[in-house]
Amino acid sequence: MTALVIFLILSVLLITGMPVSIALGLTVFSFLFAFTDIPLDSIALKLFTGIEKFEIMAIPFFILAGNFLTHGGVARRMIRFAASMVGHWYGGMGMAAVLACALFAAISGSSPATVMAVGSILIPAMVKQGYPPQFGVGSIATAGGLGILIPPSIVLVMYSVATTGMVVTGPDGENVLSASIGSLFIAGVIPGLLLAAMLGGTTYWRARANNFPRMDKASWRERWDAFRESVWGLMLIVIIMGGIYGGFFTPTEAAAVSAVYAFVIAVWVYKDIKLSDVPRVLLSSAAMSAMLLYIITNAVMFAFILTSEQIPQLLSAWIVDLGFGKIGFLLIVNIMLLMIGMVMEPSAIVLIMAPILYPVAVKLGVDPVHFGIMMVVNMEIGLCTPPVGLNLYVGSAISRLGLTEVSRAAMPWLLTALTFLMLVTYVPAISLWLPRMLGM
Repeated sequence: MTALVIFLILSVLLITGMPVSIALGLTVFSFLFAFTDIPLDSIALKLFTGIEKFEIMAIPFFILAGNFLTHGGVARRMIRFAASMVGHWYGGMGMAAVLACALFAAISGSSPATVMAVGSILIPAMVKQGYPPQFGVGSIATAGGLGILIPPSIVLVMYSVATTGMVVTGPDGENVLSASIGSLFIAGVIPGLLLAAMLGGTTYWRARANNFPRMDKASWRERWDAFRESVWGLMLIVIIMGGIYGGFFTPTEAAAVSAVYAFVIAVWVYKDIKLSDVPRVLLSSAAMSAMLLYIITNAVMFAFILTSEQIPQLLSAWIVDLGFGKIGFLLIVNIMLLMIGMVMEPSAIVLIMAPILYPVAVKLGVDPVHFGIMMVVNMEIGLCTPPVGLNLYVGSAISRLGLTEVSRAAMPWLLTALTFLMLVTYVPAISLWLPRMLGM
């Protein structure tokens, strides 16, 4: 009954069109005043302790690094490198778009930013070469979702933050540790590359079936020149992943290093951003960080209420008693997350649903890292599904096609992503092989 009241209040507030962060906060305070005796000073304490975790500092730093690179010409250089490598294949520009999205995702950490940076350059170029605009926007809108799967990913940081500190008992009665940011980053590498390959395969198949144009094959000299131009941006991937795995710094420290590195290459190496433009980039990064931290604060309070009312534990016991088992539970979670992803933003979904679903998953024997990657793939698909798919709106703005037309254009790649979701859900080794091999 308690759970029903909490989610009824939250649902009513969300239906009114209220921002998720404010709806979460009002749900907590409405429930506190009307249904519990929890002292308000404990909630005030949670407001401050909820965002004092060291790991959360990674979020504003990754946002700042991504903004420096998005405002600069890094995307243009990566597109040139990608086109030199795969442009001569069927649908070469589309293949280059998928590869460029994968590369840019690995330095931006944001899906809408990836779609905007790559799409604003490639979609007009593809139309000029004779591709229908639907082909370009469909491939880029879905491939842009790689931004929250390939590390560094802000949504993976959110998942780690949302589950950190939760004492969860596994199927054999042992306490299970939550997934660290480092292990989640490493776990996202193979799924990200595999999904990029599957989306590239879909692009190739569609282009060959429709006999879309191909680019001239680039010489090795042209490829080397393109790589040399983009190498400073690509080095950011090496710095983040190599630094974390090599033990040189933590994921949060890696985020700070990436922000400084992105500033240096954008201002002094590539010289795409003037020093006079830096305050504007800092201001936009601060605004985005403040919005996410406000959501986190209210989500932490919401998770505190759920935990104090024993809702995750009751849900876990109920699902176990129903006898769904691991396979049935994961199927239900996928369906639920896909539906929620149609109407909510990924970070908010992870912060709300992870504290509820994570204890149940662990109780049924699902690895925390595997479950985190599965959740993020669901969020990635949600970015490409109407009516609130952010990638679709960005693609629509760039291509000047209607939202319905963009949604229809993305369908072949979306079906590929759904196939991949089934793979990553029921083949845990896709997510877990690399972290286990590296001892993480």
